Amino acid sequence: MTPPGSGERGPPEPAAAHTRGRWFALIGADMDRLKLSLRSALLVAPFVLWGGNALGRDDGRYADSPLKPWFDGLRSHLGPCCSDADGFAVADPDWESHNGHYRVRLDGEWIEVPDEAVITEPNRAGRTMVWPVKTAFGVSIRCFMPGSMI
Repeated sequence: MTPPGSGERGPPEPAAAHTRGRWFALIGADMDRLKLSLRSALLVAPFVLWGGNALGRDDGRYADSPLKPWFDGLRSHLGPCCSDADGFAVADPDWESHNGHYRVRLDGEWIEVPDEAVITEPNRAGRTMVWPVKTAFGVSIRCFMPGSMI
């Protein structure tokens, strides 16, 4: 045994070694649970993110419309409008412009339109149009085309 006050530590007491062993076992169990949670999240994330894109698809209703090729070619800086979002007309009370930025009311909630989503080419449809994309994280606007506000 080491004499008291010598500054050297002797071998750990058996109870202390047992407590330390339990501590490392608990940390190991927590790490295993963390790894399992991360693996699960990584496996589920692609399905959650991909699922939002499956909500909007062209169902063929407008296949004979003379504007179909124009709509199919519309794109904002965020990507093609009709690729994975269904566009629809918005009534004048459900959109507004303030200080050069737009917002639109969808399902009773006002959503800010990112500047990158605004289509600046002439509006052949004449009405205000929006292409929302619904994901697990909420609604975002892929494209927005202002109307005449008349």
